[in-house]
Amino acid sequence: MSSTQILYNPIVKEKYSPDQRSLQGWIVIIAFVLLNLACYFASASTVRLIFPVTSFIVAIFLYLRHPVLYLGFTWWMWFVSAFIARLVDLRAGWDITRQMLIAPYLVTFVTIGTTFRYLPSASRQGGLPFVLALVGVFYGLLVGLIYNTPVPVVRSLLDWLSPILFGFHLFMCWRDYPTYRENLQRTFLWCALITGAYGVFQFVVAPEWDRVWLIESKMNTSSGEPVPFGMRVWSTMHSVGPFGAVMQAALLLLFTARQGPLNFPASAVGYLSFLLTQARTNWGGWLLGVVMIFGSVKAQIQMRLITIILAIALCVVPLATIEPISDVVATRLESFSNLEEDGSFKDRSGSYDRNLSVALSNVFGNGFGNTWKVDEKTGQIVVFVIDSGILDIFFTLGWVGGLPYLGGLILMIFTVCKYNEARFDTFVSAARAIGISACSQLVIGSGMLSIAGMILWGFFGMTMAAHKYYQHQEMSAAQYQIPPQYQRPDLSAPSGKA
Repeated sequence: MSSTQILYNPIVKEKYSPDQRSLQGWIVIIAFVLLNLACYFASASTVRLIFPVTSFIVAIFLYLRHPVLYLGFTWWMWFVSAFIARLVDLRAGWDITRQMLIAPYLVTFVTIGTTFRYLPSASRQGGLPFVLALVGVFYGLLVGLIYNTPVPVVRSLLDWLSPILFGFHLFMCWRDYPTYRENLQRTFLWCALITGAYGVFQFVVAPEWDRVWLIESKMNTSSGEPVPFGMRVWSTMHSVGPFGAVMQAALLLLFTARQGPLNFPASAVGYLSFLLTQARTNWGGWLLGVVMIFGSVKAQIQMRLITIILAIALCVVPLATIEPISDVVATRLESFSNLEEDGSFKDRSGSYDRNLSVALSNVFGNGFGNTWKVDEKTGQIVVFVIDSGILDIFFTLGWVGGLPYLGGLILMIFTVCKYNEARFDTFVSAARAIGISACSQLVIGSGMLSIAGMILWGFFGMTMAAHKYYQHQEMSAAQYQIPPQYQRPDLSAPSGKA
């Protein structure tokens, strides 16, 4: 960043120099890491309380003082919190409450400050989709408080509300869109490299903390066996689905990231671990995203992207042909040709057959907490998985809350599809493709919740922020009669820079 660059903090409504505060922010983040590391070696069980509390405090500080660092900190909390919880479980014993996993929700929930400040004027600024979604969520909360116990209601509220708050926050930070875009690309580049490399390591070695997690969480029925070369990869996250959603977004973003020495290593381990997730839904989402990106950019950029894909294929294909990786990937790919006999496909089809009419006849919904129950004997929160976001919306929100929520999503899709900024800013093309491909997966998964929801609402928020930013640039250029050649930077290169 230039030393003269000035950003605008929409929370406290002040301008600031990122260079003046970045050192201060990094000192706080490093202190947070060192404190939790010291507690881990001194008494691992104390980390279960200290980690969520200190992460929340750091998030508030960064949110108020350095919003750009807050953005990266929030994403990394989602990326690694489950991994840290597994390490703590290995030393301190299995924690049935999973209280450490509340940390990323607390960090994200800080953005409720943006919602309180800007929600009254959101519709006038183009944020109506977020308002509609929040109406649906608020309705689900009210019904949940009537019919369900408080703890599951709060847990469900965090899943539904946090992604919308975060997406709205990104939208309202539109003035600093170029800086946020660069931060997001850098964050997901390192995510693909680090979590992708660990995913390959996890598959080959099956470290003890992952084996314990797999057994105690009872995920071995869907995530493989706790042995080397027997797991479906979920890397540093808490299950296959979230990791697949994150890696899908990261790999699509790599098409538009600045070309550097880390791009190809990140792509190699990213695609390899993505294949090892055996997550066919995310494979299909990635393919849809690639098609959308190609269809929205200029022919010159299409040729660059084809070159990048070919180079990546040269790196990944030889690695994917190594035994036993090739057997795992080939078997999963072959299942596409015989879905009628596939167990997962049968389960989802059966779920639709059993529940679709019930869900659509549920006018008022069951409210938040209907898929979360507290085991009276153990005190553990048990989740009942619904393998469909559409069914989940109508079960939880009914028609009364489901219509505004789905209306917000549909309005968002139609709105971003009208944007033409993707022609010269490839990040907009990628962000829009990520958001729409995430929406398409609601048919077979609750992709509007938790980290998958962060991907969906977050990238839609960035797409809308880009549009508002360029609109403002054009209005400023017209007001001061700036010549056309200086009105927009040339963002057609995959790096996103002139």
